[in-house]
Amino acid sequence: MPILKQLSVFVQNQPGKIERLTSILAENNINILAFNIASSGEYGVIKIIADKPELAYKKYKEAGLTAYLSEVLGIKMQDKPGGLHDAAKIIAKNSLNVENAYVYVPKSRKSAMLVIDVRDVKAAKKNIAFGKKQKSK
Repeated sequence: MPILKQLSVFVQNQPGKIERLTSILAENNINILAFNIASSGEYGVIKIIADKPELAYKKYKEAGLTAYLSEVLGIKMQDKPGGLHDAAKIIAKNSLNVENAYVYVPKSRKSAMLVIDVRDVKAAKKNIAFGKKQKSK
């Protein structure tokens, strides 16, 4: 269950914003692994998992964008019907309050990853890992 780095970029809802964000990444040879947009009225937040998150963050800041780099938790799941439900059971069993979530499906389609925002990523990972250890006793 990896801890991932997620970029959150705050933008005004206007045509061309996605092109601007993606051009910065493309110019710096940064690959997007997952991409999510949540908007509310005039503003939105674009969340990105990239292969070089620190470099992406640096380039966004240099471009004058309002960006934030945070940790999120990845829950590996099967890429099949019921895969998300299995991940949801893990979340429920560990009483995690999910503030934001989206799914990342790698090109191989062998598995998928549910990316979740929780208040304390490290504690959530530790609790889930501890639960797995206890199960095997």
